[in-house]
Amino acid sequence: MKQIATLLSISLCILVTPTTAGETHLVSQAPAKITEVAPDVFLVDFQRVAFGNLRLTAPDGASKTVTIHFGEALSSGRIDRKPPGTVRYAQTKVTLAGNKPVVAAPPANSRNTEQTTDKHPPAVLTPSEWGVVLPFRWVEIEGWPGELRPEQIRRQAAFSSAWDDEAAAFQCSDKMLNQIWDLCRYSIKATTFAGVYVDGDRERIPYEADAYLNQLSHYATDNDIQIARDTFDWLMKHPTWPTEWAPHMVFMAYADWMHTGDREWLAAHYDALKSKLLMDRVGPDGLVVSSPQHVKRDDIVDWPKGERDGYVFTSINTVVNAFHLRAVRLMTEMATAIDRSEDVAEFAAHEQKARKAFHARLFDRKQGLYRDGEDTDHVSLHANLFPLAFDLVPEGHQKHVADWLAKRGMACSVYAAQYLMEGLFEYGKSKEALDLITAPGDRSWRHMVQSGTTISWEAWDLKYKPNQDWNHAWGAAPANLLPRFVLGVQPLTPGWQQARIRPQVGSLSHAEGKVPTPHGPILVSWTNAPGFTLRLTLPKGVTAQVDLPAEKPAATVLVDGKPTPAQRKGDRLVLERPVSGTCVLEVQ
Repeated sequence: MKQIATLLSISLCILVTPTTAGETHLVSQAPAKITEVAPDVFLVDFQRVAFGNLRLTAPDGASKTVTIHFGEALSSGRIDRKPPGTVRYAQTKVTLAGNKPVVAAPPANSRNTEQTTDKHPPAVLTPSEWGVVLPFRWVEIEGWPGELRPEQIRRQAAFSSAWDDEAAAFQCSDKMLNQIWDLCRYSIKATTFAGVYVDGDRERIPYEADAYLNQLSHYATDNDIQIARDTFDWLMKHPTWPTEWAPHMVFMAYADWMHTGDREWLAAHYDALKSKLLMDRVGPDGLVVSSPQHVKRDDIVDWPKGERDGYVFTSINTVVNAFHLRAVRLMTEMATAIDRSEDVAEFAAHEQKARKAFHARLFDRKQGLYRDGEDTDHVSLHANLFPLAFDLVPEGHQKHVADWLAKRGMACSVYAAQYLMEGLFEYGKSKEALDLITAPGDRSWRHMVQSGTTISWEAWDLKYKPNQDWNHAWGAAPANLLPRFVLGVQPLTPGWQQARIRPQVGSLSHAEGKVPTPHGPILVSWTNAPGFTLRLTLPKGVTAQVDLPAEKPAATVLVDGKPTPAQRKGDRLVLERPVSGTCVLEVQ
């Protein structure tokens, strides 16, 4: 094989008409490598998968027809023309027109452009003037006249117009975690192509759970808030069917409220959120009741079905009720924020009653764990990971539940892993959480990185979901988990007026990064060898409550070299006064 050229990718923005869902544009990208793999057949590598098509410029006078193959996967050094699942391959022919540029794109896919169906909401369409876009990393071109030169081919890749590659950063002492963060951050960027959060390429439809996980990671990697809001509006018009997906709309609104502090947006959307609380299914004791239809189809727990850890579905479902209680709690906070005092009282009373029933009917005190539901003794990972993540586990039992979950491991999908990791990080299991993220085998993000993918997957592996997409943002949870927990940066009050800085070190020796906020980035750098030192820079107008690891019982905290009061909480020290600006904090 003859090596033709190796180039660094370059970008040239080409503004086009945005989709109806949000501001997007095409970015012109040069190839990273061109290789002649057979006589008159060139393999072009763009280094990463992106949604787009090609712009070709032939030599002067060339007018022949060429065949183009697009692919997400290789097989024996060539594009895989029969890839598994929903991994993409497409072929098209174009007639060259001399040195006049032509767009090469495959035919439209009937599944991901469908507009009228009784089975699911309409697909999100990209602008017609773009031509068809699909996810691909490689192309093969057959019959090109002469040598294919780098300047003759460009990928037109679709991204959010607002995306800022410099908005966020993460690096730590574990090289694999760094690769995982980079994979997941790029996954969020690449899947902004439609202007709203879609579930990969198979359907190109927003789903509530996908959208919420995408929103969390988008906030952690970029400054844009509009795609999340556009997706929220889309889903209010086009809801999907799973029971637990509806409360995710409350989660989305709450995430917007905490990130932006925008009372006007919240007030305008608040009343519509009440329909997402599952109140129409609540029984006399406050718990959500599942009908046979709900049990058979709508109560989802996890997806795909094989990732449910043997969950036993009953009429009183622990996971469904955990989502209900969490949504009611967040609605109470949002009602308080916009002065809806009657709703505050109603929600608070309902939550108190429902929590009491939740623990009485579903928590097995002998085991210290939640059962899957009433009328079953089965205890699954999911029946416990969601209550832990949602702060529902009774006082004094959280450590036991966290210990049990950590030992069970990743017995859930990439979707539920978001919540499993949150619970482990919040309750002192940062080492175990990081070990699961980087675990060997095929149920971790290490597996995705080592597979060579450049966008996160819909499932851990094709064997767990044979029709999975290779471009699914709900598989990119570390994009938000690592900034939120390893760097420890989260909003403590709405709009980031006060941040919480609570680094989780696990077995790492250092970590550093940049986390975007509406006020500007928060910069964090910490080392944990031998003592713990945190260097912190906050934007103007933002203060932070700082919570530091302190394993030594007699440890004290210095801020810029001066001792400062701190309260011990377990193996951590929480500063009594907030900090601002740039400071250095040391635990001695």
